[in-house]
Amino acid sequence: MKNIKLIQKSYVPSEKDMEKKWFIVDVKDKTLGPTAVKIADLLRGKGKPFFTPQKDCGDHIVVVNAKHIRLSGNKMDTKMYHWHTRYPAGFRSRTAREIMAKKPEKVLEDAVFGMLPRTRTRKVMMRRLRIFPELEHDHKTQSPKPIEL
Repeated sequence: MKNIKLIQKSYVPSEKDMEKKWFIVDVKDKTLGPTAVKIADLLRGKGKPFFTPQKDCGDHIVVVNAKHIRLSGNKMDTKMYHWHTRYPAGFRSRTAREIMAKKPEKVLEDAVFGMLPRTRTRKVMMRRLRIFPELEHDHKTQSPKPIEL
């Protein structure tokens, strides 16, 4: 047998190879943490065979029933969300229950945002996430495929 070197070439997909699909996720009675992990993985495209960390190969995700998502244990009253208004004495904090009462999609959005990599593609991935508090949504024309998490 001759001394033949086998050369394996690595494949880096281009933008035309990465087809962005639309998925719809119903999060009614799902736990916040594991659900946010799976949504973040879908936004990154980790389930695809040509996943590359530096490329944006994720899909569009439409989340419905965000008002009915659960938090484990007593986190609804103990988990705090903090921010600063950039004014003197502008430190604010609210519990998860108060945030859910005013804007229920904010809790899931913050959880997914925290689970994405802290790179430039983070904002791009978050633009592909649409969260709705109830069952009706604006993206029926894209005909998203239902996916079970």
